[in-house]
Amino acid sequence: MSAGARLPGTPEPMHHWDGTGGVVLAGDSWGPGDGPLVLLQHGGGQTRHAWKGAGETLGAAGYHAVAFDARGHGDSTWAPDGVYGQDAMVDDLVALIEQLGDERPVLVGASMGGGVSLVAAGEDLVDATALVLVDIAPRIDPAGVAKIGAFMEQRPEGFETLDEVADAIAGYQPHRARPKNLDGLGKNVRLGDDGRYHWHWDPRFRTGARNLEQRTTRLEDCARNLSLPTLLVRGGLSDILTEEGAQSFLALCPASEYVNVTGAGHMVAGDRNDVFAGAVIEFLARTVPVGAPPVTAPHERHPRHLGPDVLDVP
Repeated sequence: MSAGARLPGTPEPMHHWDGTGGVVLAGDSWGPGDGPLVLLQHGGGQTRHAWKGAGETLGAAGYHAVAFDARGHGDSTWAPDGVYGQDAMVDDLVALIEQLGDERPVLVGASMGGGVSLVAAGEDLVDATALVLVDIAPRIDPAGVAKIGAFMEQRPEGFETLDEVADAIAGYQPHRARPKNLDGLGKNVRLGDDGRYHWHWDPRFRTGARNLEQRTTRLEDCARNLSLPTLLVRGGLSDILTEEGAQSFLALCPASEYVNVTGAGHMVAGDRNDVFAGAVIEFLARTVPVGAPPVTAPHERHPRHLGPDVLDVP
């Protein structure tokens, strides 16, 4: 199942891997295969393409950067059972790590992908060498969450033209200039049998109930368990992660580092990739250097579930 046909010129995925429950994950990679593995996980409603600039920069610095479409997004298949909770996403991540043959990756996650990364590390399901959370933390602003939800749920009947798609995106991201060339929008939509353009994700991803209180409780418990180098990156214009939300995470993880990227909204890497990628590489150069062991030694994992399972926010 998919949202429809890929538009001509849309980049084909470089790789495919088996997820769980019959899902096939699509992804791209940059840099040397023997470099430290950095897994880039996008937010809800995004695709692996959100990481292209950061992936190229990491690859040029000697890291093996891998970005993949989450289940039900982009070129990855839709979940046959319609399950899109954190547990399923973490299971996909663990399956991918096994196939890549590197048991100790760096986890970088934006929004939904950050929640997946935090659960994977905080519940000791992955022995990660470092964690980078991008504009996401346990405590987030409900008003900002509602705004994203309204954006994703508009026009369930689809769009007649790419201009309408561009208008919808510009309305949600007024700090970005509306693109004059609409070819890049092919990464965001698919052409349905009805001749209309539809968002690339499975609509069932948005239909389940989201419990912010349960999400906060689980992610705070995960945050308390962190013992690896951690960097929190916030977009200074974000309406999802407020400064108060960022500080609440830093109180749970006093050893964590923090970068506030002024001029960037919730999509930090897309808004200010130069600043974002520079901050991540500077952090990794100290914690997971190329050509040297990570500062954190491997440990024997003791997985535990701090649930309940929840559908994360975008």
